[in-house]
Amino acid sequence: MRNIRFRSVRMAFAAAMLMASPMMMPAYAQSNHGPASVADLAEGLLDAVVNISTSQNVGGSGRTLPRMQAPDGSPFQDFFDEFFKERQGEGQRSRKVTSLGSGFVIDAKEGIIVTNNHVIDGADDIEVNFADGSKLKAELVGADSKTDLAVLKVEPVKPLTEVPFGDSDKMRIGDWVMAIGNPFGLGGTVTVGIISARGRDINSGPYDNFIQTDAAINRGNSGGPLFNMNGEVIGINTAIISPSGGSIGIGFAVPTELAVNVIDQLREFGETRRGWLGVRIQPVTDEIAESLGMDEAKGALVAGVVRGGPVDDGSIEPGDVIIRFDGKEVEAMRDLPRVVAESPVGKAVDVVVIRNGKEETVKVTLGRLEDSEKQANADDGSGSPALPDALETLDVLGMTLAELTDEGRQEFAIADDVEGVLITDVDPDSAAAEKRIMPGDVIVEIAQEAVMTPQDVEDRIAALKQDGRRNALLMLAGRTGELRFVTVRMD
Repeated sequence: MRNIRFRSVRMAFAAAMLMASPMMMPAYAQSNHGPASVADLAEGLLDAVVNISTSQNVGGSGRTLPRMQAPDGSPFQDFFDEFFKERQGEGQRSRKVTSLGSGFVIDAKEGIIVTNNHVIDGADDIEVNFADGSKLKAELVGADSKTDLAVLKVEPVKPLTEVPFGDSDKMRIGDWVMAIGNPFGLGGTVTVGIISARGRDINSGPYDNFIQTDAAINRGNSGGPLFNMNGEVIGINTAIISPSGGSIGIGFAVPTELAVNVIDQLREFGETRRGWLGVRIQPVTDEIAESLGMDEAKGALVAGVVRGGPVDDGSIEPGDVIIRFDGKEVEAMRDLPRVVAESPVGKAVDVVVIRNGKEETVKVTLGRLEDSEKQANADDGSGSPALPDALETLDVLGMTLAELTDEGRQEFAIADDVEGVLITDVDPDSAAAEKRIMPGDVIVEIAQEAVMTPQDVEDRIAALKQDGRRNALLMLAGRTGELRFVTVRMD
């Protein structure tokens, strides 16, 4: 009875839909649900997509097997000794590790192939397998770990098929895309999906700006192309999110708007040559925006200027908020490193900053970013060394403050070039402690005004409260002089 009743309802619904006017149909019922077939498109692109096989010789593990001891007088002792001697020798021998990935030809004449850096990283041998079964040895032209891109070169023995780059900036969420690659070593595999999102930051590098797609991408697809429906490469498949290692419909591709400049530099120089502004930055939070009198939280807050860098001439100052760079909007902190890196070394650009509540435009000439980043081994400041009893202190916002004397520098190991007011103690239940302010930090400025004594700090806080401010913006210097900004509640 239930089956009959269900069938009758279904037939009635179908009849009603047939009699309905097209104007009454929902929009999705009138539109195409996707390309009828991508067979012709895929057929013309498969030959340009390659499988990349790498091998690497690695040393033995060096692990020592536990040695078994037979009972005294046992006739098996010699057997045990010989067995473990052989096994230990095997453990020291080098072994060959292989991996698989994907790539695609962008210059058939020169034999230029693009892939991911992690596909070929550390490889001793790189072999490119083409769709027709032929194989060629490849040499590495250049690689960039920050964007996970690499360029290879082969010597063609017959004509290759190449694919062009498209404009990823024109792609919209919901546009159809096609991925071709080498998942799990199976060879040329075609999958279709849509662009699920743009501008994704997955914390894989400083220039994250990924295209997210639900086209099936699996292990081995890395380095393969993501095509638009015109057969143009608009992304290089790089990463997936998957608890199992297989596709769950969340894949990421480096957009061509970021990749093309990197690839061109790798082809020309064998390395990247990125623009460098020479500033340390941090996000503009709602609290910081309110403290600076900004209408909204946007831009990148300059926390410090690198000595000897391009803007060490005072053109950009700590406390400035960069909101526009070379005509490009800086909506969030992470936008700035990318747009700076994409700019040519030596280019003079206009930078719009908010300084003291007003917009100013400064012109700077970019330097070249140094790949070797210095790691500062900053002390965590745990513990609060006792200062001389004669030193006068003042409690403000849960912080115990003192003048920065030679004795204070010695007790907290503070660099000689740091100037300001020393924090000797922090109430663990205070708003300052919530912002991870620690003994040994030095208050350099409050609301973009320099302070030199604890009384300066107290007076500045009082003035901010009188102006109706709820938060105080503090510029703090660490023990080595590195600056950062924090906001502390004043209620």
